[in-house]
Amino acid sequence: MAQHVAFPHHRTCDCPPNHINCLSAGEWMAAQAGVWRFGYEKRDVRKKSLHPATYPIALARRCIELFTHRGELVLDPFVGSGTTLVAAQDCDRNALGCDLNPAYIDLCAQRLDQGKLPLEGCCGQIAVLGDARGAAGLVESETVALILTSPPYANCLNRRRRNKSRRSEDRVNEQFGQVEQYSQDPADLGTLGYEDYCQAMGGVFAGLLPALRPGGHCVVNVPDIWWEDARIALHIGVVGALTGVGYELRNTIIWDKTNLVNAMGIFGWPRNFIVAGVTFEYLLHFRKSA
Repeated sequence: MAQHVAFPHHRTCDCPPNHINCLSAGEWMAAQAGVWRFGYEKRDVRKKSLHPATYPIALARRCIELFTHRGELVLDPFVGSGTTLVAAQDCDRNALGCDLNPAYIDLCAQRLDQGKLPLEGCCGQIAVLGDARGAAGLVESETVALILTSPPYANCLNRRRRNKSRRSEDRVNEQFGQVEQYSQDPADLGTLGYEDYCQAMGGVFAGLLPALRPGGHCVVNVPDIWWEDARIALHIGVVGALTGVGYELRNTIIWDKTNLVNAMGIFGWPRNFIVAGVTFEYLLHFRKSA
């Protein structure tokens, strides 16, 4: 893990002290609906060979704009392909991310080089190699305004793809039969079963809580998963893990992905109705007590 980074974290805007963001009333209302939908742009990572599970820059940008001010500090303990950092760069926020996989750290650096130049005020965005369990040690206590992350989905990806959500003619593609897992590192939460995963998530976020400023926010993106012919409510486990170590649950937002799903097939018919999990995920919003 890299050494402590003395990141700037103070507002550079002129917003009143009691405002939680720089948004206008109209922009606030546009985000207030409980179901969000986003499109991809050219800078988004779409290739599974680069990263198996990414979210759009637009999603990260909305969360950052909702829960921070310009100049404040965002932390992503599972930074992956670096989408949080790219969005922070767009929004003139400081941001720090870490990941176990050196290839992802390199990908983050490439994406930030391809982004726009930082606005005057020189906000910085950095990805470092390291374990999420030690991410809080990278920053000063109570300096982070927002933790924004999409952690590994337990062992959801650690199996060979069968593409059941695709139409039969599209099932046997380049992904069929592949294991699209982040890594097989024993420290990777993506290798853990549900119970161990929830326990590990509680440990990670307990460690991060001191880094979050009083009243600071945390947004975690997770789906539910289908495993061994059973629905695993991963989002409920994550809520339990974080509230169990001191976070306050504030909002549950549905990320509607139906506009991003191509050629979805029918499965379960005619005897077993199963909601297609690829069509939505959860954005779980927490807060640290002021």
